[in-house]
Amino acid sequence: MTTWTVVYERTSTGWSAYVPALPGVGVAGATHEETEQLITEAIAMHLEGLAEDGLPIPQPESVDIGHVELPRPA
Repeated sequence: MTTWTVVYERTSTGWSAYVPALPGVGVAGATHEETEQLITEAIAMHLEGLAEDGLPIPQPESVDIGHVELPRPA
C-alpha cells in the first residue's frame, strides 16, 4: 500500500484533483467524493501502465507540501 499526495481544487462546476508526483494524472468531478474516486482510479491505472511498460514508478514521497506566509497587500 502506498499513499500519494493529491491536490484537490474547487472549481466553478465542482472539483478537480491532480497528483504532483505523477505528472499528467488529473481528473475533474461534480463532487469531492466523485473526484476522490476518479483520482484513485486514475492513479491505479497510471501505475499499472508504468509497470506494464517497464518504466520506473515515482516515489510518492518525492513531493512535500508546505506553506509560505506573506503579508497581506495594503
